[in-house]
Amino acid sequence: MKSSIIIPNYNGEKYIKECIDSLYTQTFKDFEIIIVDNASIDNSCSIIESSYPEIKLIKNNENYGFSTAVNQGIKSAEGQFVVLLNNDTVVDEYWLENLVNCIDKDDKIFSVCSKMIRYNEKDKIDDAGDEYCILGWAYKRGDGRPVYNYNKNKLVFSSCAGAAIYRKSVFKEIGYFDENFFAYLEDVDISYRAKIHGYKNKFCSKAKVYHIGSATTGSKYNSFKVKLASRNNIYLVYKNMPIVQLIINFPFLLIGYVIKLLFFIFKGYGKIYLGGTKEAFKSLKMINKTKFRVKNVINYFRIEIELIKNFLKYVLFKLKLDNSN
Repeated sequence: MKSSIIIPNYNGEKYIKECIDSLYTQTFKDFEIIIVDNASIDNSCSIIESSYPEIKLIKNNENYGFSTAVNQGIKSAEGQFVVLLNNDTVVDEYWLENLVNCIDKDDKIFSVCSKMIRYNEKDKIDDAGDEYCILGWAYKRGDGRPVYNYNKNKLVFSSCAGAAIYRKSVFKEIGYFDENFFAYLEDVDISYRAKIHGYKNKFCSKAKVYHIGSATTGSKYNSFKVKLASRNNIYLVYKNMPIVQLIINFPFLLIGYVIKLLFFIFKGYGKIYLGGTKEAFKSLKMINKTKFRVKNVINYFRIEIELIKNFLKYVLFKLKLDNSN
């Protein structure tokens, strides 16, 4: 089998049917669907079992989070490639064909992300690949910008796991999604690890997905998301930067952290953000650092240059967005 589509689900009753139905319109037919349910209390599992008996449904007895759910799906997948897809998405009929064609072109491509378009504003980008910068910030490329501005394939720092294809064999080399993250930034972490090992992550402009967004957590900012994002930001840096890189980048990371803290204080989540940071430092011993190997030194150097470039691109993007408004 060429590909396995894995959908993590938690109380997705409102969205799951439209998502699945769009998969059955695909021009590329060589795939299986695996849904991993994190102890939903709505009728989503009943819908799947009654309407789609051919789908492999893994039912957990509690909510283990995004990372654990997709790892379960990946390990049970039969495909050469695994495709992760959020339950609050609707995919274009050529979506999977374009993802497979893109990743098949180069064995050094670990992941390929989709052109994620806002479901309710189909002229605007939701995510055209994720970038990561020297301030320790991950951000969505193209968020809120016109769709027509993103019609070229290009390398990105990370693929958003809400709609991306991965080369299954590489997981055995770099490890699976880190289950300590639970949710948020776990996709940046695994893309970061792939880059350390010399692999690439790419954006496919023709793989279109319409994304509702925040369907599981309910809002852009809430206590749950803010705390996990704060904690996982620390995990991400600690895990993937060797000590020399941490020392070099510390002033920039500190500035980035202070700016984020002030932002969340303004939003009313200052204590929550600090709580996530405190939890991170208390639990760092659980995080397995990416093993430093001399053969990967050139990759670390390339990543460092990319972190600087991504900061400059972020500033330019914000200036353009402000001017367009």
